[in-house]
Amino acid sequence: MVATTVSSATLAEAAVLPAEYLEERWYAAQTCANHEKRVQEQLRQRTVEAYLPLYPSVRRWKDRRVRLEIPLFPGYVFVHLALRDRLQVLQTPSVVRLVGFGGQPAALPDQEIEALRCGLAHDLRMEPHPYLKVGRRVRVTSGPLQGLEGILVRKKNSSRFVISLDLIMRSVAVEIDVAEFKPVR
Repeated sequence: MVATTVSSATLAEAAVLPAEYLEERWYAAQTCANHEKRVQEQLRQRTVEAYLPLYPSVRRWKDRRVRLEIPLFPGYVFVHLALRDRLQVLQTPSVVRLVGFGGQPAALPDQEIEALRCGLAHDLRMEPHPYLKVGRRVRVTSGPLQGLEGILVRKKNSSRFVISLDLIMRSVAVEIDVAEFKPVR
């Protein structure tokens, strides 16, 4: 028989707070403009799991070209935490709010964050894309984004898959072979 020690504070917290306050989920933290990297670093210092997807971009100035890592979702950092710990995020300088409805933060589906991580880890070429509300919904049938649903668009004879995060009304586009799609009915 194994004995487990549970503090009275933990029992009281579990009795008072709803289950969704105790479960760790992904949330979108809106940041001040161009403060995403700074916010991510400050959250890491506070031991909050933060994810800032970046994509490579070449910027050209008068005399040179520079390769930069730019946020895929400007103005947002994704955080993984239980809602009871949200003050750690909200008290971070340059964090505006946790995105949600009616003053309540809304969780993002874990699958969307994992698909972004997996796609970037497999060096899929992703870039920001205008948010699309209407279009043909498709499901990826193979590859690192398998199972993810999004919108199929075309650009210069190539197929692009657009991943739209409805909560923050932002999208990213990734080039994928058209054979890897299946229409969603």
